[in-house]
Amino acid sequence: MTATATTLAQARNPADLPGARPAAGPSVGFWLPAWSLASRELVRFFRQRTRVVGALGQPFIFWVLFGAGLGGTFRAPAWAPAGMSYQEYFLPGVAVLIVLFTAIFSTISIIEDRREGFLQAVLVAPLPRASLVLGKVAGGTALAVIQAGLFLCLGPLLWLVGLSPHMSFSLSLVDVGAIFAFLVLQGFALTALGYVMAWPLDSTQGYHALMSVLLMPMWLLSGAFFPVPESGWLAWVMRINPLTYGVVGLQRILFAHAGQPLGGEGSAQAALPSVAACLAVTGLFCVVAFVAAVWLTGRRSVRNAR
Repeated sequence: MTATATTLAQARNPADLPGARPAAGPSVGFWLPAWSLASRELVRFFRQRTRVVGALGQPFIFWVLFGAGLGGTFRAPAWAPAGMSYQEYFLPGVAVLIVLFTAIFSTISIIEDRREGFLQAVLVAPLPRASLVLGKVAGGTALAVIQAGLFLCLGPLLWLVGLSPHMSFSLSLVDVGAIFAFLVLQGFALTALGYVMAWPLDSTQGYHALMSVLLMPMWLLSGAFFPVPESGWLAWVMRINPLTYGVVGLQRILFAHAGQPLGGEGSAQAALPSVAACLAVTGLFCVVAFVAAVWLTGRRSVRNAR
């Protein structure tokens, strides 16, 4: 049994150990295992340099190549300032793509942990299932926020060299806090959703298949790759996609002072949700995904008993 699994097994009832002191309180049995699992995710990530390069390198390549290839045919949406380039429009979408990739790589480790026996050791420990889920999801969320935040720092550099003249970088503390909130909520929701997908699987091939038919189309239909149409069936599909509200929220904040407020008074897309509505929908997405992950983990099954 690894050191982390041993810590988790002892966190709930430390008084059972010889010479151990009584537990300080009931919160130790919940937060200590969650912290141990979240720290394990961070340590594993930074020890694997290929994951660090891949998590940032692939979205950056997508941003450069798609920006160069689609820039000549891109038609800015009605709310956009005149002359908006595709690189500018695509930047918030790539940040969300980084969050999505991080969620995928973080939750695929569940399948590996089951094969290695670590997951079984954690499941037999007397700790709440919500603590297990929170630790895994919080670790993935932290990684997603760090990487997406670093990528968004490219925006000011592009603005300085004149490649992104329409982005707002006179952001207030409220704007920065809203960006951070969107990244945290999206990272938490997507990691929890990836957890739900990975938990019942026993092969990475099956996980990649689900990723191809669910997670990637979810990102493509979020307004990250192309604007939300004003009408038609595709517009309805994109509006019921919870990830759309995270992308729209980031776009509102980053382009809020570009001359024409996104979805503001007189805008052609004034019907788009406000920042508060985007936060509310993304938060609800978080809660639903986390509750589903906890329920799935607590359900008795033959696989859990192996």
